Amino acid sequence: MNDKINITLDDGSIVESTMHPVILSASRATDIPAFYADWFFYRLQKGYSAWINPFNNKKGYVSYRDTRFIVFWSKNPRPLLDHIDKLDNHNIGCYIQYTLNDYTNDGLEKNVPPLDERVDTFKRLVERLGKGRVIWRFDPMVLTDKIDENILLEKISRVGNLLKGYTEKLIFSFADIAGYRKVKHNLKEADILYTEWNEERMRSFATQLVKLNMKWKYTLATCGETIDLPGVEHNHCIDHDLIIKLAHRDRALMDYLGVTKIPVQKDIFGNANIPSGGILLDDGTVAIQKKKMPDKGQRLACGCMVSKDIGQYNTCPHQCEYCYANASKDLALKNWQLHTQNPYKETIIGI
Repeated sequence: MNDKINITLDDGSIVESTMHPVILSASRATDIPAFYADWFFYRLQKGYSAWINPFNNKKGYVSYRDTRFIVFWSKNPRPLLDHIDKLDNHNIGCYIQYTLNDYTNDGLEKNVPPLDERVDTFKRLVERLGKGRVIWRFDPMVLTDKIDENILLEKISRVGNLLKGYTEKLIFSFADIAGYRKVKHNLKEADILYTEWNEERMRSFATQLVKLNMKWKYTLATCGETIDLPGVEHNHCIDHDLIIKLAHRDRALMDYLGVTKIPVQKDIFGNANIPSGGILLDDGTVAIQKKKMPDKGQRLACGCMVSKDIGQYNTCPHQCEYCYANASKDLALKNWQLHTQNPYKETIIGI
């Protein structure tokens, strides 16, 4: 997908771009569903948006001509409920990585809605999209002088009980504060005394989480972690297999992913024989993947497949204390204000 295409801009001029992704990430860099849903769906209708490269500060243009699937990331995707039907009009599939933590009383997430409201949003999205398309993340796992491993498990248990019957998976990661100087600064400014995870703590915590999960039987998976933990998978947040399972009827998308479908073969007892690496689909066939498409632009431990992220750093008004995507809270609020002055411009920040 590196061939150039022409994009007609809002002002009528034409630019060339190599960015016309099949799969979008919206977004690791900011909460598009919570704050920029109106902007995104307007830009989707226009057929493109602009994106500022964080490494060279140059504007690039992303065409939605070929887009077939979107992975949304959010702590409050409630605004999607007003827009999700529009994806059907564009023949675009989706699922949501929903970060549903329980930190509002700990000073870590001051601007997210109350927990019961966020749980209600989760359930409403599942009822609209179907089970399996809204994925629970308790992320990151944060330890402080007021949140030890046992309290953290209590928080997870509270949320997990509320989501029983609405999710099949729990994704988590361990907060890496030392690696982010600005995060350390923000936590210090907020008078939050954090504790770093080490391997011993991770293993002990995971053991207790696996025991807790016996009542739910969720799939447990880590995001971007190198450590192997018994009973816990390494996640693929932008997941090749899940996209195939959810959107296997989209022939163009399956061709892009290198998928062929074969009839299910059964043994003499009537049990399905699934070839290694095959994915059993709901139409009685098995998807066979001819290729993998890892995202080489992510961390080494990231299991995501290739996609185009259309978000912008320093734009999230959630202002969570552990956030790595806002290097500056003041800059994030300034950019949010710029957006509100020009809410439908090419870029998120209204330019």
